[in-house]
Amino acid sequence: MANSEIGTSTGITLGGEYQVFLSFRGLDTRRGFTNVLYHALKDAGVHVFIDDEELQPGEIISGNLLRAIDDSRLYIPIFSPNYASSHWCLRELTKMVENTSKSKDDNKKLMLSIFYDVKPDDVKLKTELYKNAISKLEQRKEDQKKWWFSGPRKKKFSTEEVEMWRHALCEVDDTKGWEREKYSG
Repeated sequence: MANSEIGTSTGITLGGEYQVFLSFRGLDTRRGFTNVLYHALKDAGVHVFIDDEELQPGEIISGNLLRAIDDSRLYIPIFSPNYASSHWCLRELTKMVENTSKSKDDNKKLMLSIFYDVKPDDVKLKTELYKNAISKLEQRKEDQKKWWFSGPRKKKFSTEEVEMWRHALCEVDDTKGWEREKYSG
């Protein structure tokens, strides 16, 4: 798709291929909250990137995800109990934080966080929930160094990348988000 100006029903014009990038842990929210949010935005005329709709079989996932993040103007990470157990979610978040911090006024990128069955303190690594998830990913990284039947396995991520994930999670502190608990009836 061409990089064009896209208007929304609210009259706001956003540049890029996508207006909104949804980042979520499918295990937790894909069939429920995320699906409802995606269709509500789509029905309102917003061009939303969601992995199962936009990525085609045979495509290289990492390049397309990073390009979709770069091409989006608004990021909605849906933090859920298992979000930090996914290195893909953490990579997406790191890219979103990087893009929002370096965006300029004329091309400002925004992040609107949703805390779904987690608290902001969980995400900001002030509790054990996300700390433990990252520790498990680190342990998996260490296990990948061991020899298996087919020889040494390639590392999926580096120590530096794990530190970037921690930094990105702590940066969420700078953005106000919505906590599901506060809006439940």
